[in-house]
Amino acid sequence: MDRCGYFGTIGLVLAGLVGLGAPAAAQDGFSGCMQSLRAQAGQRGILPQVFEQATAGLTPDNSILNLLDRQPEFSRQPWDYINGVVAANRVAEGRRMMQAHRAAFEAAERATGVDRFVIAAIWGIETSFGRAKGNTSVVRATATLACYGRRQDFFRGEFLAALQIIARGHVAPANFRGSWAGAFGHTQFMPSTFLRAARSGNGGPRIDLMGSIPDAMMSTGNLLREEGWQRSQGWGYEVTVPAGLDLTLAHRDRPQTIAQWEARGVRRIGERAFPRKSDQAFLFLPAGAHGPAFLMLPNFRVIMKYNNSENYAMAVGHLADRLRGGGTFARGWPTSERALSRDERIEIQQRLSQVGLYTGTVDGKLGAGTREALQRFQARAGLAADGFPTAALLQRLRRGG
Repeated sequence: MDRCGYFGTIGLVLAGLVGLGAPAAAQDGFSGCMQSLRAQAGQRGILPQVFEQATAGLTPDNSILNLLDRQPEFSRQPWDYINGVVAANRVAEGRRMMQAHRAAFEAAERATGVDRFVIAAIWGIETSFGRAKGNTSVVRATATLACYGRRQDFFRGEFLAALQIIARGHVAPANFRGSWAGAFGHTQFMPSTFLRAARSGNGGPRIDLMGSIPDAMMSTGNLLREEGWQRSQGWGYEVTVPAGLDLTLAHRDRPQTIAQWEARGVRRIGERAFPRKSDQAFLFLPAGAHGPAFLMLPNFRVIMKYNNSENYAMAVGHLADRLRGGGTFARGWPTSERALSRDERIEIQQRLSQVGLYTGTVDGKLGAGTREALQRFQARAGLAADGFPTAALLQRLRRGG
């Protein structure tokens, strides 16, 4: 698996864990934490024998504490990440798996309204179609993160949810294994997400996301449906933008109708017609003015609720299109642009903050807020305001404009 649950289902927000900086977890502190969790488990109706069986001999997993700053969706250039997960062998394998499990995909699409190719793409990116689901104890992983780090409240809930899954008979403690962050199964659900959105593929009472492909596909479709998937829409379109377009319009919070974008000269690649002119979409330039451009539909943001990364959502959408028979993007990526180091990304945020353009967290994660601040800086400096961070733009910031 490429990510093995780096963010897990619904964008787990592991960003809040980065920089935990804890030494090897002390067992005495862990024991006290487990005592507190035992009391909380009782308040949730988890029987003492369930708690004891699941936690007998449990110790913290110190290896987890070294994995918290590895997030390829944010640290790699978009083309490196997307090309890495949407490889030709994955496309070929995905098509074989969709044919082999055709009934499961048809049932999931029919019941949830979610495009079967998107469901398959998530499966492929999360666990390479089930070949790499993770082998870390979900109980131990969530217990460790419930007792150490800055997201303890979140992971206490995940730990207790894992015990509820065991108590309801969905999985035995010895078999409850997944990613280091607690996500598990073919499509890497967090325990609380399982309790909320998992569904059986055959209508039975037991849901097996680790062993049953029909259960995993149905649950994934249901999760996206609950997050607002619109049955009649795709995820987005590759487009061309006219010279002179105001690139500050490229922002998630500035959607317009397709008709309005067309009036500004935006065209679908190949001069193909847009299916619905009234659809809302936002302009997205993942590699700035010199890379491919997209109009992203609301379903793109639904995919981001699975993992709060634009690179991830693009990879899911692109893999879905490739599984459907589509080709690569029409416009090439600016591959000569090197990826900035984490220190450089932090410096960009710091310098933008110093000139009053950025008020967000200085963490090296260059999301929508940082890009908007970069756009304002570029516009002020008379540059194309595409918000794409480059080494040259960092040098301009260092010079003060």
